Amino acid sequence: MKIYDFRSDTVTHPTPEMRQAMANAQVGDDVYGEDPTINTLEAKSARLMGKEAALFVTSGTMGNLLAVLARCARGDEVIMGRQGHTFLHEAGGVSALGGVVMNTIPNQADGTLALADLEAALRSPDDIHQPISKMIIIENTQNDCGGVPLSVKYCDEVGKFAKEHSLVLHLDGARIFNAAISLNVQASDLTRSVDSVTFCLSKGLCAPVGSVLCGSSEFIAKARRLRKMLGGGMRQAGILAAAGLVALDCMIERLAEDHERARLLAKSLAKVPGLRLDKGTPYTNMVYLALDPEVRLDAPAIVKAMEEQGILIGDTGKRTFRLVTHHDVDDEAVAACIEAFQKVMSRAV
Repeated sequence: MKIYDFRSDTVTHPTPEMRQAMANAQVGDDVYGEDPTINTLEAKSARLMGKEAALFVTSGTMGNLLAVLARCARGDEVIMGRQGHTFLHEAGGVSALGGVVMNTIPNQADGTLALADLEAALRSPDDIHQPISKMIIIENTQNDCGGVPLSVKYCDEVGKFAKEHSLVLHLDGARIFNAAISLNVQASDLTRSVDSVTFCLSKGLCAPVGSVLCGSSEFIAKARRLRKMLGGGMRQAGILAAAGLVALDCMIERLAEDHERARLLAKSLAKVPGLRLDKGTPYTNMVYLALDPEVRLDAPAIVKAMEEQGILIGDTGKRTFRLVTHHDVDDEAVAACIEAFQKVMSRAV
């Protein structure tokens, strides 16, 4: 039985072009700054994000952690969304490893953090009882709000707010290119008002490993030292960077295909009795679904039944799911997923 995996775009495999590039990559010792392929990737990434410099890191989680550690002292505070990846899915690293307090505020339905809530979350710098507000983190696309893209206008507004209050603004841009494609803008339009940004080369771009942290030259120099401290210094890492270069050269524009397949999937699944679209999706490459009250099975049971049909999906709650389209999900996979849901739900209602 053929298996189709809709659990996440993290399951994508490197393309044949990536594997070839990895086999032929020029390498050196990156800790010494001597890996030419890493240096090329970092320079290209910085240009794409409109920043001075960039740093190749093992993951988006490491990139976000480095951004916080480079800007915040122990006891300082970062303001972020309650549904943000840094708060929910990064093992509490900024607090455990950095001693930095996470102050969470509600995400709006569109993934944004309301400026009024940001204002209310600020600490008085004169109150010795409170931590010091140092940073804001936003996420684009916002995963747990349905993969919704944050607009250029909103990113600029938050950037202006941060500067007015002497705060640093970091963007978790794991899927920044999905946002850019969806909004028909350049990624640099979405990052022009932030101080730093992390984006993933894996996920929808299909590289096997890695993310890139971008910002000012001074900031990246400090992040490079912290990366070494965390054990993230890599030697002949150009083998990995080679795949990242292919990702940036060849895989960004095709994300529109993933978005179109998500729309096709959503349109068909919305017609299946017992299912309804959740979180207003799809915005990009994610389809969130919820079970109607009359459905007697819960989400984990549906997940298991779908797996028996060769379709892997992820539950996000007792009665909700997330399906993600990506390079390895083609039209055949979408058709198979729709058919499997029709079969499973006919027995569940």
